[in-house]
Amino acid sequence: MHKSRLTLYIIIALVLGVATGYVYNVKVIDDLNKKISVADANIKTIDAHVAGLKDTTAKEYKQLKSQRASLAQLRTDKNTERDNKLEGFTILSDIFLRLIKMIVGPLVFTTLVVGVAKVGDIKAVGRIGGKTLLLFITATFVSLLLGMVLVNLFEPGGSIHLSLPEGHLSVDVKKTAISFKDFIGHVFPRSFTEAMANNEILQIVVFSLFFGAATAAIGEKGEIIIKFLDAVAHVIMKITGYVMKVAPIAVFGAITAVVAKEGLGIISTYASFISEFYFSLLLLWLLIVAGSFSVLKGRAFTLLNNIKDAVLVAFSTSTSEAAYPRSLEELENFGCSNKIVSFVLPLGYSFNLVGSMMYMTFASLFLAQAYGIHLGFGQQLSMLLMLMLMSKGMAGVPRAALVVVAGAIGMFNIPEAGLALLLGIDPLLDMGRSATNVLGNVMATAVVSKWENQLGDGIPVANNDL
Repeated sequence: MHKSRLTLYIIIALVLGVATGYVYNVKVIDDLNKKISVADANIKTIDAHVAGLKDTTAKEYKQLKSQRASLAQLRTDKNTERDNKLEGFTILSDIFLRLIKMIVGPLVFTTLVVGVAKVGDIKAVGRIGGKTLLLFITATFVSLLLGMVLVNLFEPGGSIHLSLPEGHLSVDVKKTAISFKDFIGHVFPRSFTEAMANNEILQIVVFSLFFGAATAAIGEKGEIIIKFLDAVAHVIMKITGYVMKVAPIAVFGAITAVVAKEGLGIISTYASFISEFYFSLLLLWLLIVAGSFSVLKGRAFTLLNNIKDAVLVAFSTSTSEAAYPRSLEELENFGCSNKIVSFVLPLGYSFNLVGSMMYMTFASLFLAQAYGIHLGFGQQLSMLLMLMLMSKGMAGVPRAALVVVAGAIGMFNIPEAGLALLLGIDPLLDMGRSATNVLGNVMATAVVSKWENQLGDGIPVANNDL
């Protein structure tokens, strides 16, 4: 109920932000926008003239360059003046983003260590664990790759044309490339405390993997560490819940600033982004069901029908964890072994969030497109692999995908301010990806049960009323 109210408050804040932003755009910002547009148009005209001059020593060339410098300075001054007028709104979302970033490092460390330590039971579970992890890794990669392909096909951010923040204005787009050496530097930590202090997420992930594996390896002595970190993870998740309480205020400030700055035209882009993302989720659903059908045959559709309530719960509450009890019940009623369900399903909540995976590539590349930052195939693949690692252990965290995106885009020099574009519509997107996460986890559990020959006939639907 609380999460439903939060979603309602965020939607109200979104509507109020749009209305306030429109009024502010017309009454306060419009004159500055016109001056900026005129300056941009004149700069483009001068650039065209300069490109046609072959003699760079000519007097005309120097005059044009001087005029261009003056216009560029005017544009910068007006941009600064506009940003100052919007500062009261942007500071609201800035506080929220800082609070979100505050919890990223500790959250990744605690949840991932606990998850890996539990995977350490793979020696007891044997081949079940190996098959499960292989299935999860494959599903994660496919969902990320599908998101990458579709966002490049649709280009939802291509029509926004946001200007880079002042600190990014002089950055050459080519410098957004991350070399293999840079990538390795982002992966392996010199110091765990340094990685935590600098929010180097991948380095925290690597240390967490080692720490979790070592904790599992020492047996009973590691149990106290697992219990302690599990408790810490729950504390941090509680903090996340507190932070999310200010989300409506942040949404209001972010959307007001965006609409005031860009005008109502930005709303059409939102509609396009939401529809294209949900179409992409539909394709992912078809892939999941098709993959499940190849193993479960016709029973895949029976399971799909049985879990509709669990999927609707996840959709309406924007959290896949809310559907966990019903999902577990339906899987056992379907005929899955309790041993398989108790291992695979909770593990899936950390390692198989396919809906969130698709959103991460979709959202990250959307922001790059909005700022006109071109990322080549190699860079996009690097981002995909980073997101694949960074996302592990984020189960049950409200708006976890947004947290991971915030940690990833900075590595590719994409301004974090662009998250304001996503913050307002994130609740609508979170509903779809949460429902998709449930579908992916349930189907994966049933598939592993079938592989292990531990899938029975189950309870007939007619007797499954409770």
